[in-house]
Amino acid sequence: MTVPRTGKQVFEDLYASSPDPWNFGDSFYERRKRELTLALLPRERFGRVFEPGCSIGVLTEELARRADSVTAMDISARALELARQRIGADQRIRFSQGSIPEDWPEGSFDLVVLSEIGYFLTREQLRETVQRAAAALDRDGVLLLCHWRHPIRDWPMDADEVHEVFRAGSGLELLAEHSEADFRIDVLVHPPARSVAEREGLL
Repeated sequence: MTVPRTGKQVFEDLYASSPDPWNFGDSFYERRKRELTLALLPRERFGRVFEPGCSIGVLTEELARRADSVTAMDISARALELARQRIGADQRIRFSQGSIPEDWPEGSFDLVVLSEIGYFLTREQLRETVQRAAAALDRDGVLLLCHWRHPIRDWPMDADEVHEVFRAGSGLELLAEHSEADFRIDVLVHPPARSVAEREGLL
């Protein structure tokens, strides 16, 4: 009888087979997506950032340049080892092994980035993650979602379903969005949403 693999085993096997399974380091697609992700952030600087599903830390490193501190979490011990090797000593980044929603860190954040992780959750886990993310955001906090829009083998949800669950159930308001054939980015905030121009007194 074949014993089904857990989510943790799936990702440990993935990183055992390749130190960069999604080619974050060299792919123009991934680099462009990161640049769009960072460009859609409505503030230049953030205080406390939470990035679950940090993988090998490519986006983590970029976020740390705009933050006082980043809590970067991944379910895979190997992914975190690779992230530490890539980034080296950076006092702004704290790596933590775990998964959401059950290992959601205590305290509040002014930026939560959920990138390419929502569709690996069960629907029950996703609903709990929506509530935890909304509750963890500071009053002026930002939640950014970014997900691949094509079907993912053996996983039940896609990007659009994940994002619509957040929009419908978080009590947050849409500030900005980007959608194309391959991926989708939504930026959600506590209402009322204020544009960058409004925040900077240009209106």
